Amino acid sequence: MGDLSRYVILRDRNANLRKRAAGEVRGEVAGLSGVLTEGAIPRLGGGAAAMLPPGPELDSADLTANEAKDALRQNDVVGVVRAIPTALIAPKDTPADAAATDTWGIKAVRADVSPFTGAGVKVAVLDTGIDAAHPAFAGVTLVQADYTGEGDGDGNGHGTHCAGTIFGRDVDGQRIGIARGVTEAFIGKVLNARGSGTSEMMFSALKRASEENVQVISMSLGFDFPGLVKYLIEQEDYPADLATWIALEGFRTNLSMFNALMNMIRQQAVFDGGTVIVAASGNESHREMNPNYEVGASVPAVAEGCIAVGAFQQGADGLKIADFSNTNPDIAAPGVGVLSAKVGGGLRTLSGTSMACPHVAGLAALWWEAARSGVLPANANTVSMRMLSSAVVAGIAPGVHVADRGQGLAQAPLAPIG
Repeated sequence: MGDLSRYVILRDRNANLRKRAAGEVRGEVAGLSGVLTEGAIPRLGGGAAAMLPPGPELDSADLTANEAKDALRQNDVVGVVRAIPTALIAPKDTPADAAATDTWGIKAVRADVSPFTGAGVKVAVLDTGIDAAHPAFAGVTLVQADYTGEGDGDGNGHGTHCAGTIFGRDVDGQRIGIARGVTEAFIGKVLNARGSGTSEMMFSALKRASEENVQVISMSLGFDFPGLVKYLIEQEDYPADLATWIALEGFRTNLSMFNALMNMIRQQAVFDGGTVIVAASGNESHREMNPNYEVGASVPAVAEGCIAVGAFQQGADGLKIADFSNTNPDIAAPGVGVLSAKVGGGLRTLSGTSMACPHVAGLAALWWEAARSGVLPANANTVSMRMLSSAVVAGIAPGVHVADRGQGLAQAPLAPIG
């Protein structure tokens, strides 16, 4: 877990500038000649202060509870939260009859017949890192940033597998990637070799991804609420009820911080088109034990502005929702028996909503290219709405509830958006 005194501070570097701009606008209205001296803003008219988008900045510091409260009083501070643990959405065992020898998911989502490749689209993968030397990533410019202290690379393998599904090139003649035309990717290593990280790492990587001007972000991780409770009880000797309340507060405040950061990033969309954020819904359900043992989609998948992805598996009468897949996703994609890149070379099969998420992230790259080829505005809202509305229910087994599969099976675009 780390130090409980570690806090993350979200600031808006443009907050004070907007206030000064608004003041000078009022001066103009009164007959004065107010012009911002910073040089970045032209002479302002009546509502020109709104021209300045939020400028997210993140700081981290060891604070007492009172110091954290004091920080919130600063004019440019949007939020102050205690860093909490994050964890890999760990893959599930693949049933013997689902072991893949080909990438069935590529056909299921129609990527094999789409005229789009994701060319010109930049993506981000926030995970355990990447094996940059793997042949699947030949020709892709990878900007890596390590937030774990381990250094670049992938000591777990999860991030490499997910990246392979998004934009991996063919390996020994086997197609694994949805968007093989992507040539630029930001790799934020926010989980270590054990699959552990903190919300501080995740927030920092999200901010950096925004600065890298990516159009798609893929995240197969979640806030580790059970892990925090366990840490507080076993390592800090907190009573179980107090540990649970503290963990709940941390969970709630970090979700609010995530939403605040995403809102700031979304407000920049008027300038750069925005970013589609895709997240795995989680693997905590246990329908194999009891059909009612379902858990709702986890954080950050349920956060405002994220596309939560559930996992399908193949069945005798059509696609069915995987037993482990959390309920209430926005959309679903192949997540059982997914073949993709393996650290050190070659391929391996994994299962989980972590494997469904990169299918949709790759599709988002295709939809971005389709949007740029059409007549509608090429922005994150257009891409998200068209991708969600194009999902199909054909081929899904009878009895699969809408709450488990969302809009349905994600699909690739077949023509420009227009």
